[in-house]
Amino acid sequence: MERRIANQPLFLLLAGIGAAAMFVPAIHALANERHHEARAFFYSGLLGLIIVTLIAVARDSIPRRYREMRNLAALFAAFAFLPLMLAVPFHEALRTTTFLNAYAEMVSALTTTGMPHFEPERLSSTLHLWRAMVGWMGGLLVWVAAASILAPLSLGGFEVTATAEPGQGERLSQFALVDPQRRIIRTALRLVPIYGGLTAILWVLLIILGEVPLVAACHAMSTLSTSGISPVGGVQNASAGYAGEGLIALFMLFALSRLTFSNDTLTSARPGILRDPEFRLGMMIVIGVPLILFLRHWIGAYEVSSERTVTDAIAALWGGLFTVLSFLTTTGFESAAWHSARDWSGMPTPGLIFLGLAIIGGGVATTAGGVKLLRVWVLYLNGVREMERMIHPSSVGRSGAQNRRFRRKGAFVAWIFFMLFAMTLALLMLVLAAFGADFETATVLAIAALANTGPLVSAAPEFPIVLAELGDGARMALVAGMVLGRLEMLAIIALLTTETWRD
Repeated sequence: MERRIANQPLFLLLAGIGAAAMFVPAIHALANERHHEARAFFYSGLLGLIIVTLIAVARDSIPRRYREMRNLAALFAAFAFLPLMLAVPFHEALRTTTFLNAYAEMVSALTTTGMPHFEPERLSSTLHLWRAMVGWMGGLLVWVAAASILAPLSLGGFEVTATAEPGQGERLSQFALVDPQRRIIRTALRLVPIYGGLTAILWVLLIILGEVPLVAACHAMSTLSTSGISPVGGVQNASAGYAGEGLIALFMLFALSRLTFSNDTLTSARPGILRDPEFRLGMMIVIGVPLILFLRHWIGAYEVSSERTVTDAIAALWGGLFTVLSFLTTTGFESAAWHSARDWSGMPTPGLIFLGLAIIGGGVATTAGGVKLLRVWVLYLNGVREMERMIHPSSVGRSGAQNRRFRRKGAFVAWIFFMLFAMTLALLMLVLAAFGADFETATVLAIAALANTGPLVSAAPEFPIVLAELGDGARMALVAGMVLGRLEMLAIIALLTTETWRD
């Protein structure tokens, strides 16, 4: 029985998991006596399981072809089309929105973007739970897909460390002898306990700190998936206070490097988390940017008024540390001390900082979006070497073979990706402008979608962007941007290249 299930297409398995997950909010709604919502989720989940089962039985005798690109295509289909199924109970339970809005909300959650299409008070606790669950499952899918689908194809950031061309994979590596479907299942069995265990630990600790169980569960799932989904509008409105923010910040470190939870991919060439370039670069940004902001705030506060306490200074510094870490990992939570830090200094902090942090993004093979720290680090190595050659044209690089490969082929591929990201960003901005968005709104929305950092729409601009005012065309453009940002353009190009489907 297990073997027959494992032989089914990846997209069909993901659809079955999504349908089965609908019973959790159904039970929650029934326990809270919201019978309409309970029926919406129960019937949708039951119907989904029936359809998946019938399709599985009908194609059970069809032999499955072992192709790496088929799983990449299934991953694209999961982010683009699976939300159609996930949006059905959401739309039926809410009853006051269009199906397109529900679909955009589910794409936002599954891609771990967390772009809020509805005000928190408009949704019930059950719908908030479903949004957080979809985001959590999307984060888990990214974790598993990174090691089992993207790494063998030299995509998703692995192209800067691999010797094969992006989308081609390592011809004689350990991946070539393994059934892709079996590899996905084994990776999932290894990572699901880690992912679920970390989420459960954070949930329990937040409850101990006085958080409401539902809010604690949503924030725990949002932190591990970096979706930033919150039923109360952010951690600044939660009951756990600064202690809860400290716990969340600790768990957000898992989005800076895959070595924080696993060492089974090509990013683990350097031993130890403290020697990992992604983690070190991320910590430099997390510490350096708040210190600069703190100095700027401190000067501003001194000019406004000198009657400030040490507590105000500590709160301002913590607000900067937590918020910078949150946006660097593309989670998008704001500290409760962030606005107090701005009030303390008397100087508003420009949202351009948030946009820059989101573009940089977190670690390769994590749930974070953006360009990724590994690519930024490789471009830095190449830039340093080029400046050395300008001063000493006949010099020889002092680093080892790995860094030399990074500076040559790795930097070239990283630069190609960065240019593709910039071109996609410009194109998406033009499309949004064509649908009536002004320059600032188009910039923020495009970066939020491609970097999978939805909370930017309320944190970056001077006035929060109301997504309900966008037309259907702009909404579909954002959906496309979120899917592109989650899969990255190199993966899309690999899917469109016919040579990659041939032996």
